Parts: sequence; structure tokens; C-alpha cells
Amino acid sequence: QAVGAIATGQASAVIVFRALVQGNSGRLSAAVMAHHLNAHMVGAGLVAPAQVCAIRAQRMFEHFGVPKSAVENFVRAAAFHGERNPEAVAFGQPFDPEAYHGSRWISEPFRLFDCSRENDGAGALLVVSAERARDLKRMPIHIAGVAQGAAAGWGDLLENDDDDQYATAGFKSVARRLWEQTGLSPADIDVAQVYENFSAQGVASLIDHGFCTYESVGEFCTFENLTAPRGKLPINTSGGNLAQGFIHGIGMPIEAVRVLRGDSANPVPGAKVCLLAGGPGAPIVSSAIFSSQLV
Repeated sequence: QAVGAIATGQASAVIVFRALVQGNSGRLSAAVMAHHLNAHMVGAGLVAPAQVCAIRAQRMFEHFGVPKSAVENFVRAAAFHGERNPEAVAFGQPFDPEAYHGSRWISEPFRLFDCSRENDGAGALLVVSAERARDLKRMPIHIAGVAQGAAAGWGDLLENDDDDQYATAGFKSVARRLWEQTGLSPADIDVAQVYENFSAQGVASLIDHGFCTYESVGEFCTFENLTAPRGKLPINTSGGNLAQGFIHGIGMPIEAVRVLRGDSANPVPGAKVCLLAGGPGAPIVSSAIFSSQLV
């Protein structure tokens, strides 16, 4: 929306921000229950976001055969990056496999550390035209492309999606438009910030964007592949929603800018292109590509 406003002359500079104080605004889970989960779902006992996403995750494991090791490695990579980020709630806290597997169930297959950490906090980004950005003191990072929308039949109220979509994060058509719009492909992405309200949804997002398939995700989602500085696709280099903290995802685009500027706590040497994948599983999703150069 910020890019659209600038491109059409409605604005010359836009601040994109999110601020959250749960004492005043309430916890996100309560807000989602009030606004998204209708009587059809509540009547079936689905009263929290974790439960809805858990059904999709379980289908991904049982029907499509996605190995749970892929999800654990996703969580471990986020924790690895968060441990090294002074701004993260997980700073200085190494990943403990025993604590991960021994933590309490939230909604099977999600245990405590599969869930994003709701926090108070705030973040903001300044969006201007590429021409105006040349005069800024800091190196500009360009928004190379944005796609937003929903696949046919997608929705989160009745859980009646097509069979081949049900275990996805809802990005297949959006990702396809993003690649077509920019002329890029997954092979061109150096680093990714993947919104993960729950761990399995982050892995589903990688599949939807074409980095791997249900069959190859186990080989792709290894700890070595997902971590900076030398991974094939370092993900969530700030720690993401799982390890940095969850302010409705505002940390993800901020980290996209930082990692391309070389300012990340977990630098990715030579990174020029970063994928920002928005919230998976929502009725409307969006993804963007950030680049250190005009594409």
C-alpha cells in the first residue's frame, strides 16, 4: 500500500509501523478469536489460532509426508539467530532439543516453542521513491515487487479449502505472481524472512514459494541450509517471530532491510535479494522482495 501510494503520487513518504501493548490492546490470540473464528469453528471446539493451524500442520505431516525434522530445523535455525541478536527475547539462550521436545503441548503437533512469542514493542520503516532515496544518509533498500491476494476457494472460516491447498500456507498463487512480476525465482533469493505464527506454517510457506516440494523439504530444511552465514537459504536472521519476538511481524521487514545493508546481527555475506513472506494461513496473504539494487 505504501508503494502504491508513492507510485501514484498520493504520498512522497510513508511510515509503516506496528506498535503493540497487550495490556491495552489485548493478546493477539483473543483478538483473532473474536474476529476470525466464527460460530461454525467455535462450535467444533476451535477457539484459538494454534488449534486451527495445528489441523493444517497435522495434515501436512500425515497426508503429504513432510518430516517433522524439517520443522524442528526451522525452529532451531530461528533460535540460533535469536541467540546472537541482542534485540531478541532469545538472546544468549542456546537451543535445547530436550527443552523443545519436553515443552508442554499447546495444540498437537505444536509444543510451546513451536509458537510465536507475543511481546510488547514497536517497529517502523520509512518508504520513499527510489529517486528520493538517493539523498538519504543510509544505503537504500528497494522493494522490488509485492503480491497480495488469495487463491480461489481459500478462506479460514469454514476450513473447506481444496484438498491440494489444505496443508499449504495459502501462498501458491501469490508467490507465482511475485516471481512473474519481478522476473526472479527462488534460485535468486539469498536470504528470507518467513513469517511464522507457528513453526509448521513457516515450512509450508517455503514449499508454497517454490524453494522445495513436499517430497524434498526434508533435504532442504536442514540446520546448515537455514542458518547464516553460509546456508543455502538463511531464514529469519533476527530470530523471527519464534525467537526475536512477535510484534505482529513488523520485525521481519525491518530485518530484511538490515540484512541487505549488512547490519544484521547474523550477517549473510554478499546478500543482495531478500524474500519477505507474510503471515501464512490467513484468508489474505502477501509477499514482497527486497533488493539492494533496482531490479
